[in-house]
Amino acid sequence: MIAITATALFTPLDRIEQPLLLVEDGIIADVTSRARREVPRHCRAVDLEDGILAPGFIDIHIHGGGGRDVMEAGADALPPIERLLAAHGVSSYFPTTVTAPMDATLSALARLADAIEAAERNQQGFDRSGDLRARPLGIHLEGPFISHSRRGVHPPENLLIPSVAAFDRFWQAARGHIRVLTIAPELAGAVEVIAEASARGVCVSLGHSDADLSAARAGFAAGARHATHTFNAMRPLDHRDPGILGEVLTDSRLSADIIADGIHIDPVIVELFLRAKGPDAAVLITDATAATGMPDGRYRLGSLEVEVKDGRCMAGGKLAGSVLTMDRAVRNVVQFARWDLQQAVRLATLNPARVTGMKKSGVLEAGAPADLVVLSPSGEVRNTVVRGAGI
Repeated sequence: MIAITATALFTPLDRIEQPLLLVEDGIIADVTSRARREVPRHCRAVDLEDGILAPGFIDIHIHGGGGRDVMEAGADALPPIERLLAAHGVSSYFPTTVTAPMDATLSALARLADAIEAAERNQQGFDRSGDLRARPLGIHLEGPFISHSRRGVHPPENLLIPSVAAFDRFWQAARGHIRVLTIAPELAGAVEVIAEASARGVCVSLGHSDADLSAARAGFAAGARHATHTFNAMRPLDHRDPGILGEVLTDSRLSADIIADGIHIDPVIVELFLRAKGPDAAVLITDATAATGMPDGRYRLGSLEVEVKDGRCMAGGKLAGSVLTMDRAVRNVVQFARWDLQQAVRLATLNPARVTGMKKSGVLEAGAPADLVVLSPSGEVRNTVVRGAGI
């Protein structure tokens, strides 16, 4: 058993001063304070001094990092991404596809399903080479059921009209591991796909959409409950035509995510979004690409080539994902919206876990996996723990 002490712990709903966290066989055995319980004898004691313990971050929208893309062929693509994620406090993630030819998407889904099932079999945080790696929990299917006018850089020739039959092909290729689906509700057939995917337990998220208010409400009524990178690739908010953003920002039953890098949306809009959605319904994502953690240059996003310069990831004159890391997104919330660190951490831990239905994830409590991040008082990552490994 490992006994971990620190200056504070975020569950993240509660803050515990002078905490004592016990880990056994990669699972949290107890979360308490040193005022309530002494460090058990015969434990390996780890004192983090002024460090803050929090759940490991969860990224539900990420395309790559470390020079690699999640849709690449070959088993060597994901490890560099997962090592980079762990270095930035992310213990688990949802590899995210980008619109591509049907055969390429089906092949990528099968490879990602293999990786998820391998991670389920291997309950260790270290891989065979001894490297700490974030674990894939499920797949985020972004496209091809998206709007031509709000497609961003998704290739127009590979967009599809939504159909249950097409969705089922993706579902079968992924062997049921699709956990998030981004779709434009205004498209013909979208409502039927939304209803079917929701019935299968998928978190259906509206995005890359030119929906007016009525179409957005129809999508949510059919079972959608989340919004993808709010403000980006969406019909703009208009005071006489509020559209999809009007519904996303005002319906408290809906959760929504943002790319809080100060590039995709201005810091003032980050603050506005957080005021609208509050600490219960806001989620942070990175939308990170292969360029994340790499120098300026050219990289891949699915079948696309993107160019990164001065922190902007571009393709064809449009933003094409980001080079944001989750720890930076958390610190940006503190800076942009003047939230405290505990509130900001919730947006990268408990909230994405709840949105995707991942029970016992994103929280520090007895029985949960020992997925942790150790933060400095200012939110810098000092250490990441995956299934008890790394401490």
